[in-house]
Amino acid sequence: MSEANREQYQQMLNVLWKQMLDGISAQRKISLEELNLMADSLKIQMGADALKYKLVDKLVYRDEVLADIKSELGIKEKDDINFITGAKYFRAKVKDKVTFGKKKIAVVYAIGQIGAGEGDEKTIGSDRLSEAIRDARNDSSVRAVVLRINSPGGSALASEVIWREVVLTQKVKPVVVSMGDVAASGGYYIACGAGKIYAQPNTLTGSIGVFGVVPNMENFFKNKLGITFDVVKTNKYSDYITTTRGLQPYETQVLTNQIENIYKVFVGHVAEGRNMKPEDVDSIGQGRVWSGVDAKRIGLVDEIGGLQNAIESAAKLAGLTDYKIEKYPKFKDSFSEFIEELMDESSEAKIKTALGENYMYYEYLQNMQQQKGVQARLPFEMVIY
Repeated sequence: MSEANREQYQQMLNVLWKQMLDGISAQRKISLEELNLMADSLKIQMGADALKYKLVDKLVYRDEVLADIKSELGIKEKDDINFITGAKYFRAKVKDKVTFGKKKIAVVYAIGQIGAGEGDEKTIGSDRLSEAIRDARNDSSVRAVVLRINSPGGSALASEVIWREVVLTQKVKPVVVSMGDVAASGGYYIACGAGKIYAQPNTLTGSIGVFGVVPNMENFFKNKLGITFDVVKTNKYSDYITTTRGLQPYETQVLTNQIENIYKVFVGHVAEGRNMKPEDVDSIGQGRVWSGVDAKRIGLVDEIGGLQNAIESAAKLAGLTDYKIEKYPKFKDSFSEFIEELMDESSEAKIKTALGENYMYYEYLQNMQQQKGVQARLPFEMVIY
């Protein structure tokens, strides 16, 4: 790591660690000093240690846990507990806090890597998401829009397309952003045009920067596979960009100019949306990642809070007291969901079950295959243990 890179990661981890300790301290009534001492001294080595230091309430076997659950549910010992999978629970239809009235607040979900096209439930397609935002903008019964973002970014061009729809919508009705685990690079790109931005304390935020990668596979093909390439072309740079040779100096300069221009546009959008000077945005940009707490301090977000806070803020900005929630975009019809539930699990869920903790690497490979063009995304995958 470079010193600057180490500094940003250390700062981010310190904020996340404090957020974690504050939560444990409040819930378990243990001081921050005691918690840090436990961590520094590796005091929690066995279950008995966790009990001794009040991190858990008691030590039990599985059958005892099930008995406790049955007792809480008020069911007989011989009866079975109606367990459901996390996936089914997540898909369950729930009543919104406010479900009456003809006026609506649209909640638009932007989840996953950003790319061109339609996307799906795990990726953001610029065509589908732009259409969803347009639909919410053009629906006269929708008085405000909440954009829920959980994305490490992706295609710079696709991010620009979505950003434009956010800006157009903000001109005619309030747009409030709610950030989940991560809203970085392209994820922040599509957020900065909103009127108000919420983040969680530990949201990975910012990473205002872009990059391009062109693999040079020439030596690999030649030395490992014995394959060489000959090219016939009409002009000097007809084969720009290719993976079968290294970039020539002028090609490198052309690509660098393109990346710098995209970064300048990105910085300009943030400056405009956040009422900041471009040079101030650049000073906190250049790819640096911030926690939600630090992002609020430096002006990249307005408030610390979750999705419900963003919805309530949107309602207030729109002057609404009676409203219902309309969710966008639409992915599956009810029949498709019924068939999937009938078959118990989706193919994706089965892969996840089979791979276990290695599923993350499968997702990384899928995301790498979808990356095209100049990227406005986190240049790494961060896993906090």
